[in-house]
Amino acid sequence: MHTPLPLTRDLVLIGGGHAHALVLRAWGMAPLPGARLTLISPAPTAPYTGMLPGHIAGHYPRAALEIDLVRLARHAGARLILDRATGLDRAAGRVHLRDGAPVAYDVAALDIGITSDMPALPGFVDHAVAAKPLDAYASRWSAFLEALDAGRVPPQVAVIGGGVAGVELALAMAHRMARHDAARVTVLEAGAQALPGVSAQARSRLLAHMDRLGVALITGARAARIEAGAVVLQDARRVPSALTVGAAGARAQGWLADTGLHLTEGAITVDRHLRSVTDPAIFAAGDCAHLSHAPRPKAGVFAVRESPILAANLRAALSEGRGAGRMRAYRPQRDYLKLVSTGGKGAVADKWGRVW
Repeated sequence: MHTPLPLTRDLVLIGGGHAHALVLRAWGMAPLPGARLTLISPAPTAPYTGMLPGHIAGHYPRAALEIDLVRLARHAGARLILDRATGLDRAAGRVHLRDGAPVAYDVAALDIGITSDMPALPGFVDHAVAAKPLDAYASRWSAFLEALDAGRVPPQVAVIGGGVAGVELALAMAHRMARHDAARVTVLEAGAQALPGVSAQARSRLLAHMDRLGVALITGARAARIEAGAVVLQDARRVPSALTVGAAGARAQGWLADTGLHLTEGAITVDRHLRSVTDPAIFAAGDCAHLSHAPRPKAGVFAVRESPILAANLRAALSEGRGAGRMRAYRPQRDYLKLVSTGGKGAVADKWGRVW
């Protein structure tokens, strides 16, 4: 005897990242009959990461960064649960939450980002802040500026990591602190060269901007520990710092390791449909996903481009067995425009070997 599909199927979006924000927007314009949508997010807003350097540099207020998830959920007719996901019971189809009761799903998608904290580095938890997720960093920066203006701390900042993120934030902080005498921002790069992810010409321009703003660069610098007022390197050198920011790479959310999903460097391994290679009921997008068919660096542009594919494929997954359309494949671009802000209201652009 044929068992009819349930009249209502539950789609649960875990995390309010860029891809999910755009899925909510699309869903509100064309909801799927018979589907119940839930968004789980630890906060009612989500920051737009592309504006972070501008906020740090003083060009935008904190509120300007926020994506209003409450408004998007209302637009999509979605239930919004303000809580943090901590695990998946895939056998039962449940999302476990930090505070609330488990949430049932038929199909779930994750867009929970990454973190750049360094818990294994002694002193990091007590004396430093990770650049990602940006909420804690933006709050710590605001508190640092308040203390700096009151004369309670020296204008000394250290950034661990000399990639694009570290250099961009260093330039933004140096720009903001330029009015303070003896302001000093130091970028600590473990490798022999900073900015490995950009072209040689872009690197040259960014290093020139660092020089103009007085941002120091130390290569071959491996942090041994963080203290209240300094970063101590493995060669025993001490780099004075009243604020230490971690921007050396990133790692996935730790609880994903307990889901039983196939992971690649901690990120959920997905196929060309953004579907878990382990579980057809699970999708992932943004930095928490690893594209098995076309690996790419972590960049917000991919999350934005993934969103229409994710929206279409979630609809198809919910409608399987009901004559739904086929899944769409996500084919990421090979190169993408890298815009690295330089502290002021300017940036270095790098794409296809061209720099401007």
